[in-house]
Amino acid sequence: MRSFLINGNGLVATPKWEPNCWVNIVKPTQEDKEFALETLGVPLAFYEDIEDVDERPRIEIEDGWTFILMRLPCKVEEDETTAPFTTVPLGIMFKGDVFVSVCFYKTDLIPDFINYTKRKGIKRTDNVNFIFRLLLSSSIWFLKYLKQIKSRALLAENQLEQSIRNEDLQTLLKLEKCLVYFTTSLRGNDMLAHRLKNMRTYQDLYDYELVEDVEIESKQALEMTNIYSNIFSGMTETYASVISNNLNIVMKRLTTISIVLMLPTLIASYFGMNLETGTTIFNNLFLIVIVISIVLTGITAYFLLRNGGSKKLS
Repeated sequence: MRSFLINGNGLVATPKWEPNCWVNIVKPTQEDKEFALETLGVPLAFYEDIEDVDERPRIEIEDGWTFILMRLPCKVEEDETTAPFTTVPLGIMFKGDVFVSVCFYKTDLIPDFINYTKRKGIKRTDNVNFIFRLLLSSSIWFLKYLKQIKSRALLAENQLEQSIRNEDLQTLLKLEKCLVYFTTSLRGNDMLAHRLKNMRTYQDLYDYELVEDVEIESKQALEMTNIYSNIFSGMTETYASVISNNLNIVMKRLTTISIVLMLPTLIASYFGMNLETGTTIFNNLFLIVIVISIVLTGITAYFLLRNGGSKKLS
C-alpha cells in the first residue's frame, strides 16, 4: 500500500505522485514494488535490503541516491513462541525531487507521525531534518513500548509471587527478548544519527535543536532499555533459584517421609515372617511388634524434626 503526502496543514495526502512529495510505502504489493523500481527509479539493491528483517541501520550513497535505513519498534501478534514487541527496518531513499520510504511491516509509528505533523503544523522542508524527525519519533515509540513492557512484567511478577507457573516465566523470557531487540536497534539508530550529523554535505541544513532532541531521546530510551534488561535478568535468575529451592524442599520432605516409613515397614516385614499367628490373632506378641514400630517411628521422626529436617521445610 502506498500513499503520497505533501505539505499542507502538516502532511496531507494527495491522490497521485507530485515532485518533492513523500511516497510512503507500507507492506508493499507487487504493484508498489514496480512503481518504486520502474517509475521512481529506486535501486533494486536498496529495496531488497529493506526486505531483510535483520538489516542494520546505515547510510549509503550510490548513483546520486541516498539510502538511509533505520529500525522502528513494532508490536506484533502474540502466540506461544513470538515476543510481543520487535523491531523492523524502515528504508528511506531520496534523489532530486524523489523521496521514498519503504517498510514491509505495518507499524503504529508512521500513522502517528503523520497525525503529529498535522497537529503541530510540521512540514517537510528538507530531507535531512525530516529523517531526524522520524528518528525522534522512533525513540519516543521505543519509550512507549518500554512502558508497556514494564506493565506486563509487573503483572507477570505479581502472578509469580502467588505461584510459579511456566507461562509467567515464559512471559518474562519473551519480554527480555524484546529488550535485546530494542537495545540492538537503539544503538544502531544512535550510530546512524551521529553519522548523519557528521556528514559535511548536510551540516548547513541541520536544525540543531532537533538533533539535540534526537540525541537526548535516543540516550534515554537506550538507558531505560538497559535498566529494564538488567532488572529482568536478575528477576529471571531469582525465580530460577526459587524453583530450584522449592525442588530441594520437596525432595527433602519425600526423603524424610521415606525414612520415617522405612522402620515400621522393616519391623513388620521381619516379624511378619516369624510370628506363628501372623496378624489374624490379636495376642501379646503382636502387640509388642506394634509398640516397637510406633516407638521407633516416633524416635526417628523426633530426631529428624529436632535436626531441622522437616521443621525447616514446613
